Amino acid sequence: MHTCKSKDPRMENGLHVVLGAGQIGTSLVEALVARGEPVRQVRKGAFGAARAGVETASGDLSDPGFAAKVLAGAKVAYHCVNAPYHEWLALLPALQRGIVEGAARAGTKLVVLDNLYPYGKPKGPLREDTPPAPCSRKGEIRAKLAEELSVAHASGRARIVIVRASDFFGPHVTRTAVFGDRFYSRVLAGKNAEAIGDPDLVHDYAYGPDVARAMLALGGAGDDVLGQVWHVPSSWTGTTRELVTKMVAALGGKPGLSRLPAWLLHGLGVFIKEAGEVPEMIYQWEAPFTVDASKIRARLGFEATPIDEAIRATTAWARGAYGRKAAA
Repeated sequence: MHTCKSKDPRMENGLHVVLGAGQIGTSLVEALVARGEPVRQVRKGAFGAARAGVETASGDLSDPGFAAKVLAGAKVAYHCVNAPYHEWLALLPALQRGIVEGAARAGTKLVVLDNLYPYGKPKGPLREDTPPAPCSRKGEIRAKLAEELSVAHASGRARIVIVRASDFFGPHVTRTAVFGDRFYSRVLAGKNAEAIGDPDLVHDYAYGPDVARAMLALGGAGDDVLGQVWHVPSSWTGTTRELVTKMVAALGGKPGLSRLPAWLLHGLGVFIKEAGEVPEMIYQWEAPFTVDASKIRARLGFEATPIDEAIRATTAWARGAYGRKAAA
């Protein structure tokens, strides 16, 4: 069963459909509303209070019929739907296939948010043409899904763009290995921040709203961007420790960084299934991890938000979202 509400009469003039209401989907909707674009947002569960200018629909996107219905009339759709780590194999393939088939039936350009897992262990800066070499179960799943997207586009069945970015931070970003719920809750409670892997290695971090902006830019670009992978420029290229230090200082928190060992994450996985899925991804913090995004800079002139601006916006959001002010 699905529901739709608050139909926008402007839908015939270039509807944008955001699939997902999580970390990047929320930023996409905010950016589209700020631009005055007609927006439909889709998720499996129910929505809260209605938002002006946004039509909502709830239902199962693994059903191609439902996907085609919510994508009907859309100029561009943005696939930001994800699943809990421990349910990727069970849920993601069917979700993607339903969405791709729905986009094919509706004739809608589909901008897909992917990640860097298919590349495996980095041997230098990751580029769009870096060959797939997954070294984790989740990387293997993502590599297979990316191949299915490429086949769907190459066959002419769907028009697809793939977007990849390094680890996120920013407003609404709460489910990440470093800058997520646990980070803000601990820092604003006066506790040490935590990190996995080696915090003194260079590691890129992408600003969440930049990921949304890049998806919008590619969604509005010409057909020459289709059938390709595009990387999002990172706001931060430096060590994790340095970025944590800046974020903690902006939050008025306690200096210090604790390193979470893999054995502890394995132990937590007995009680929290998603935590138990993290250790196989620690390789990303055991070598320099950087992303080459020169391609989108050259094609669209796209640049990342300056880090100081990104930190100000992120920490202002965090103080409100986590229910208290830092003692700044």
